[in-house]
This record gives sequence, C-alpha cells and structure tokens, in this order.
Amino acid sequence: MKKLILLLMSATVLAACGSNNGKKEDIEKLKKERSALDQKIKALEGPVNDSAKKATPVSIMEVQPTDFISTINVQSQITGDQNTFASSQAPGIVNNVLVHTGERVSKGQVLATLDVAAMEQQIEGQQAQLTLAKTVYEKQKNLWAQNIGTEVQLLQSKANYESAQSQQAALIAQKNMYRVLSPITGVVDQMNLKVGDATAPGAQSIRVVNTDKLKAEANLGENYLGKVKTGNPVTLIFPDLNDSVKTSLTYVAEAVDPMSRAFLVQVKLNNNHNLHPNMSCIMKIGNYESKNTLTVPIAVIQKTSKGEMLYVADGNKARAVYIKTGANSNGLVEVLSGLNAGDKVITAGFEDLDNGDPITTQQ
Repeated sequence: MKKLILLLMSATVLAACGSNNGKKEDIEKLKKERSALDQKIKALEGPVNDSAKKATPVSIMEVQPTDFISTINVQSQITGDQNTFASSQAPGIVNNVLVHTGERVSKGQVLATLDVAAMEQQIEGQQAQLTLAKTVYEKQKNLWAQNIGTEVQLLQSKANYESAQSQQAALIAQKNMYRVLSPITGVVDQMNLKVGDATAPGAQSIRVVNTDKLKAEANLGENYLGKVKTGNPVTLIFPDLNDSVKTSLTYVAEAVDPMSRAFLVQVKLNNNHNLHPNMSCIMKIGNYESKNTLTVPIAVIQKTSKGEMLYVADGNKARAVYIKTGANSNGLVEVLSGLNAGDKVITAGFEDLDNGDPITTQQ
C-alpha cells in the first residue's frame, strides 16, 4: 500500500514540472514578440522623413529694389478757380433773361433784368425837379453876374441844383441794382432764372465759371492732417477719359471743418479743354517716397508673437523670415529689414506652411 502511494506522488510531481516548463517557454516567446512590436512602434513614432512628406505647391516673387511711393487716394471733383453765382442787388421779378447756359460772358455784362417800372417813374419825377433846379441856378448866376440879387440866393440855388443831381444819380444807381451782372469773365454754367421768377440778393441765380482756370478739390479726413503738405506730388486719374494728369498740391487747409471733420486740399490745373467743371476724378497724393527699397504684398505678412513674418523659398523648402516693415500703400508694404534683394518670397500657398516644409513652385 505504501509503495502505491509513493508511486502516485512521484507521477504527480513529474507532471507538475512538465507543465511549468511549458509556461516558461510561452512567456519567453511572448516577450520576444512584444519587444519586436515595441521597436516597430518606436520607429513609427520617430521623426517623419522630410523626403516622404508631400511638397506644398506655392507661388513666389523675387524681390528687387525699387522706388516706393506711399499715396493717399481720395475722390475729387474738378471746379473752376473762378466759380461764382451772379444775382441782383435788389429783390424783384425777372422780366428778361439775356443769356443761356454755355454762353461765354464778360465781367460786368448784364445777364438778366428785373421789373423796374416803379423805379423809372421815380426817375422821371426827379428829372423834372433836376431840370427846374438847373434853370433856377443858371438864372441866378446870370443875375449875380449883373450885380443883381444876393450871394446867398446864388449859393442856395446852386445847392438845390447839386442836391437834385445827387438824388437823380442815386435813383439811377438804385435802378441798376435791378440787373444781374456777371462778376467774372467766363461761361454760364447753370441757369436758375426764368421770366416771371422772383429773385433777391444772394440767390443762386446764374452760375458763371471761368473754364480757363480749373482746379481739383478734395476733402481729407482729419487723421491725414500734417501728413500732406503743399508741393506733394499728385496724380489725377480720370476713369471716364481713360487719362491722368501729374501735378502737385497747391493748397492745403490749416483748419478742420467742425461739421465734416475734414480739411480741403486743392490742385490748380493748366488750361485743358478735356476737363470741365463738376467732373469727378481720383486724386492720388504722394506723401512718402523711398528710393531703392524692397516691397512685398501686405497679404503675405503674418502677425506672430515674435513679430511680422513671411516665408521665402530656400531651395525646395520654406523658410520663415521675420521682417520689419515701414509705410504701406496700394497693397504693398516697405520692408526695412529681414529681406535681401533676390529673395524669393512665397506669395501663394503659404497659409498652411511651417518652417522647413517641402515646397514645389507652380507656374
């Protein structure tokens, strides 16, 4: 019986030892497989090979020194250097219009007349008084020459005659106030009168413009005060004429209008038969100029925590460059530092680039 028990115990021990050896082999095998997987994962998580990354198509421009002019663009209007309204000096009813729009007139020419019937009656009445005073004075003077009468009578008659002359002259002057005279030599540009209209001093009755002396006028916002001055170069662009005129500022107002918060600038123009009052144009005022400077489009510049940055093509890679900018105008900005002549600035396709990314140039 004891022998049987010993045999059973020995068989159990041998079976247990065989099972443990199998588990150890399985564990060693799994460890080796895990090590191989760790190496593959580590390789995948390592740095990406640049040559394997897809290149970004970009457009470039090569920057070269050029003359940079910063301009202020504003809507402008052509007007006459002498541009005024003619009106009567007294209120009344228009009874005759002597000119028409487009007619050339001279300074002092009568453009229209008002009803002066009542005034003419007063002048006729005064004429009779003047004739009587003159007759009395002449007779008194003849009597005085014959030592008849007194000196006081002579002086009195003379004073009455001179007074009548003054009253007559005043009435004639008053009658002339019922006329509309041209204040300048020019062309009738606007007619606001017709027979039967009532008018008065200061009314905008007839506009007269001297087209031989034209000017361009514009209003600039007060933020430009001090940034433009007389003599600044100006280009006037006339889209309807497909033409332009190069000149300079001739007047810059010193004060800002309290209502519009703007100030006036003017450009006097030489005689040009293609230009007419009230034409519109674009006034481009050059307020800054730099010779031999580098410029880039404003759109390519990115604002970062380190400053202004753009990308340049460095071989087949994009390189981030930090720059310092100056004045800007018409979509371009002056580059004061950070770029060199010949650098190839990336102008399209830079939005998703990082420093060192591969690129390919597209035509």
